Amino acid sequence: MTSVSRTLDVQQFINEHRFSRYQWKILVTCFLLIAIDAYDGLAIGFVVPVLVREWGVNKAAFGPVLSVGVLGLALGALLAGPLYHRTSPKTVIIGSMLLFGVCSLGTMTANSLVSLGVWRFFTGIGVGAAVPGAATLMYEYAPRRMSAFLVNAIAVGALIGASACGLTAAAMVPTHGWTSVFLIGGVLPIVLAVFMLAAMPQPLHFMVQKGYPGHRIAAVLRRIAPNAAIDDDTRFVLPEAQDAGKQGVAVVLSKQFRTGSVLLWAAYFFGTFAYYLLVGWLPTLVQDMGASLRNSQLITVLLTVGGIVGTFLFGWLMDRFDKYTVVALAYALGGIGIWLVGQQRGDLAWVAVCVFAGGIGLSGALMSMGSLAAAFYPASGRSTGISWMHGIGRFGGIVGPMVGAYMLRDGFSLPAVFTVVMVFVLLSSVALIINSAAARRSAANGMQTESA
Repeated sequence: MTSVSRTLDVQQFINEHRFSRYQWKILVTCFLLIAIDAYDGLAIGFVVPVLVREWGVNKAAFGPVLSVGVLGLALGALLAGPLYHRTSPKTVIIGSMLLFGVCSLGTMTANSLVSLGVWRFFTGIGVGAAVPGAATLMYEYAPRRMSAFLVNAIAVGALIGASACGLTAAAMVPTHGWTSVFLIGGVLPIVLAVFMLAAMPQPLHFMVQKGYPGHRIAAVLRRIAPNAAIDDDTRFVLPEAQDAGKQGVAVVLSKQFRTGSVLLWAAYFFGTFAYYLLVGWLPTLVQDMGASLRNSQLITVLLTVGGIVGTFLFGWLMDRFDKYTVVALAYALGGIGIWLVGQQRGDLAWVAVCVFAGGIGLSGALMSMGSLAAAFYPASGRSTGISWMHGIGRFGGIVGPMVGAYMLRDGFSLPAVFTVVMVFVLLSSVALIINSAAARRSAANGMQTESA
């Protein structure tokens, strides 16, 4: 039996012990949460072609339905931020999953564009609120030597969930109708929410910061290291200093974090702008280069496949090098890869290679932003900080496809379209470079103050 002192730094405790079965359970649960989250968020896009035929409605009429779903994602993240600290992350996660599960089931009853839009809006609110809590939960149970990799690993669930939704729609819709997609999307989050209610803990740093009873914190730590002897009167502490008078939004917008918050928002906004523009219009743009419909769809999938590779790669690198620099370089790789797509002249093999490289950089960088935000904020503002970054960034996902439509309507050349996308991706890189420099200056000033 190992002994533990009366004052225990919970993060140091996690760092010093092997990654346990209990932490694996948290990892898998958070991965499934994000995968199901992505499934529900994207489900409507896979059934629109069927609804166009069954309802006799023009495809363009579904534009507002798709947009209102993305708006729900943004508002859900923004609304969840303060709730994470006024209630608890676990409460918000479970409530959000129940909300979008019920609304997904409700979508099965939709018989008009209006009712469909209402159900998708509230589904979006639930989906948008759940993801930041999963990132917080995983980060606070991760050893620092692998925290970025683990948070990125659960983020890959979004890419897997999106792919699973497409495969499910292809398999189920022809025989069971479009409602089958939403039946699955409704049942799964409700089942997972019940499991999390029974089996998942609160984020560890949140418990310490909120002054949870010592025996509850000790019980969680014993699940991680059963052989650790923790006294009943142990006082649990956090590695970073906490401002007792501030939490949630007050921390995110405080003088210490305000500049960094704005730069994280900018990086995520510009990145989602570019990503959603490409997801919406890349098949059309590649067809304009001479590809068939099938080949254009396969090439577009490489944006996601590259993202899976990039997310794992950059998570591994972030645990070993400066996090801001790694993600800034990832955005730069994505921007250059996307720009090179527009420079090809009908050589589809090179188009595919460039899209894959762009996916590694752009999709991988976007999936790494949660790790970056989790490391940036203290426990008192972590969930809100991640939530608001997601919420504000989501508006880029609304604006991007609209700008793409305007460029195509106004006759922009293919090289010009991809150059515009590159510029926005590089703006994300610049924002993180500035943020890194500001963080270094702040750290240097802090050291000078202490030495004085």
